[in-house]
Amino acid sequence: MSTAPLYRTTGFLLIAESLLLFLPVGILGAAINWPVSLNEPANVVLPQLVNQSQAVFIGYGLYLLYSILFFPIALLTAQIVKTDKANPILLHLAVGFGLASMIARTLGIIRWLVAMPALAKLYVDPSTSDATRNAIAVVYTVLNDYAGGIGEVLGVSFFAALWLILIAITILQTQVLPRWIGLFGLLTASLLAVQLFELVGVDLGAFISVSVSVLQLWFLVTGIVMLRRAQTLTKQVAH
Repeated sequence: MSTAPLYRTTGFLLIAESLLLFLPVGILGAAINWPVSLNEPANVVLPQLVNQSQAVFIGYGLYLLYSILFFPIALLTAQIVKTDKANPILLHLAVGFGLASMIARTLGIIRWLVAMPALAKLYVDPSTSDATRNAIAVVYTVLNDYAGGIGEVLGVSFFAALWLILIAITILQTQVLPRWIGLFGLLTASLLAVQLFELVGVDLGAFISVSVSVLQLWFLVTGIVMLRRAQTLTKQVAH
């Protein structure tokens, strides 16, 4: 792939990624009051999963697509900033962290497409005893905390922040992209990393929504810059 098509493809994917998240947020927000519902108890969430099963499947399916798309974006962005001035070890690490982020995200989301619907059907079944419902509620809480920690803390915050830090540092070193893109990337990565305080018991509430929103903005503006760079390179080749 030549330079201009690489910039163009990466730019379109970054912009698509920045906008794609609005679909699951809108669908799941209307159906189950997501992401507030992530902190709701089993007796509130599980009946909603049954009543809004189709919307939940579509919403989390789109969220899964968004998460899978993160890796090709991480890989292509690393290719964009790869020059003679770049540290190849840092870029290899960045790609590895991008892959780890995608895997952690998808593992977190899968619970809502497979495990949680199964628990929900059993929970609302009239023949299910109160003792069984209590056991289901415990399983729901443990699974939600565990998979949520993998997906949101490790995937969305830790690995994504490490990827972005390395990409931002490389941008500042090579100046393949404007310097402000690198500085904005470091700021965004710092906000993502703050979420790690939840590992030591700090309740950050909806802060993850703020950090992810800033990341979406970084995706958008970086994608636009890349599309403009592709247009400039195309004109240079034409002349």
